[in-house]
Amino acid sequence: MGLDTFLLLMLLMIVLAYLKPELGEEHGPLPLEEITTYGVSLIFFFYGLRLSPTKLRAGLKDWRLHVVVQLSTFFLFPLVVWAGSALLGGGGESLLWLGVFYIAALPSTVSSSVVMVSIAGGNIPSAIFNASISSLLGVFMTPLIMGLFMSTSSSAEMDLGSVIIKLVLQVLVPVLLGVLLNGRFGHFAEAHKARLRKFDQFIILLIVYSSFCESFARDMFSGFGPLQLLLLGAALLGLFFLILWLINMLGNWFGFSRENRITAAFCGSKKSLVHGTVMSKVLFPDADVVGIILLPLMVYHALQLIAASVLAQRMALKKEEH
Repeated sequence: MGLDTFLLLMLLMIVLAYLKPELGEEHGPLPLEEITTYGVSLIFFFYGLRLSPTKLRAGLKDWRLHVVVQLSTFFLFPLVVWAGSALLGGGGESLLWLGVFYIAALPSTVSSSVVMVSIAGGNIPSAIFNASISSLLGVFMTPLIMGLFMSTSSSAEMDLGSVIIKLVLQVLVPVLLGVLLNGRFGHFAEAHKARLRKFDQFIILLIVYSSFCESFARDMFSGFGPLQLLLLGAALLGLFFLILWLINMLGNWFGFSRENRITAAFCGSKKSLVHGTVMSKVLFPDADVVGIILLPLMVYHALQLIAASVLAQRMALKKEEH
């Protein structure tokens, strides 16, 4: 059902933040700001350490599929959400709209996209390549897309200059350093990737806890009830299936094989909770609003896992029938 241990732990962090917001506030007794700041840099360093330049170069051959996936991730998705906000009168005024657009600006997931493609019988090497390239492009594209969107919003502003400096120091430099050291220590990162994944999740849980502590301490969720959350979930699920349908139309138009259509659909429609959580520290300096901005991403993360799991199983059954 998509409720894996990690997602349940994230929900637990929100409950703890609600019960004890004073522990995770900016000037609270725990140095969470410093821990998560250095933790984010380590996450991206180890991510770069696992990236093999040789494998990335070898994956360039299926370029039409790669173009469709990356355009879907960084152009089609934001365009659909922007059109929806304009049509429904969001216009960037609501922090929830900002959170939904943040989803649209994020790169694709890595592990879950590849797993879903594998289950459905898609092109696995291309899925791995696209997920990796998407994560790299997200370092540049996500802040650029968010900067464009927030420049048109009267309720949110982004100091793009300071964001770029923080992005270079906290994200880009660690990634590049990791890539440069791949030849010497890449095997170490691959051998310990399960432990590194747990470290990633630990830092993300701390970021979620501290973000929601700030939001709860300032009573930022006072205007949200169960009905609003239900409507948000329904809207995000509809967004997921709309993007899937549009990507499938593109795949048919380009004459993709069944395997490539599956890869394009799952890699182009899924969004990375890991990147979204860690980059929120860089992109949104106002700690009290980060909890609200992350809320749509957490809902979308759960829904995309559930919907994609069901779709992947159905595709696998259809493949067996044929």
